[in-house]
Amino acid sequence: METQGARTDRLGLLLAQFDQAREMAQVRLTGLGDEEYLWEPVAGCWSVRRRGEATTPLAYGPGEWVLDKGAPDIPASEYAEVARQAADGMSVSRIADDWSVGVERVEQVLAHTGTPEPDEVPVTTIAWRLGHLHSCMAGQWEWTFGARREEPELLVDFSPSAGPALMRFWALTDRWRESVAALTDEQLDTVGLSQYPYGPDPGEPFVGVLAGANLEFIHHMAEIAVLRDLHRARFAGPG
Repeated sequence: METQGARTDRLGLLLAQFDQAREMAQVRLTGLGDEEYLWEPVAGCWSVRRRGEATTPLAYGPGEWVLDKGAPDIPASEYAEVARQAADGMSVSRIADDWSVGVERVEQVLAHTGTPEPDEVPVTTIAWRLGHLHSCMAGQWEWTFGARREEPELLVDFSPSAGPALMRFWALTDRWRESVAALTDEQLDTVGLSQYPYGPDPGEPFVGVLAGANLEFIHHMAEIAVLRDLHRARFAGPG
């Protein structure tokens, strides 16, 4: 049974999905403190660190604090996605740009046979997950609704404190939601409405970009929720 007044058009459904995910995320993030925000459950985590103290080669940010980032690669878990992109007609060079790797690496992945080796995916802190999501959303807003000229990796002043980080992040989600809600059907179908340079956005209709942005928000917030559960239970006994 349809809820009275509920929108069932494409944009309405995507906005409703985002709104529900945001509401759930805000509830799950209530009470987040600095110790938990920066908690490293294992050695070698990616996190937010002082400039000069980062342990990753491509850590980025405009200020004193930077977000860990390693050398780009295509993880084995994404080989099927690369194959799908190629099957859909995307050129090898375009796939390479999409994943920020060389053409040779894409060719290696497309030629890969057998079972991939397990990925060496870094474990990340809540600070990293929130900072990564903030950075991606800020970049997509700038390159869709903004001036389309600012380097995405310089848009977010990362913080070692949970309070300021969350305040800035929720302000950005408000701006993103307001901008998205004003889109027309024609804009939803426009290929390249988003020119965000770190991904496939320039070659996709914006409705697909928007669906992907919702998934990005949902899966990172789910990961943050799991980290909160693990932090709470770390000293709890069995049973």
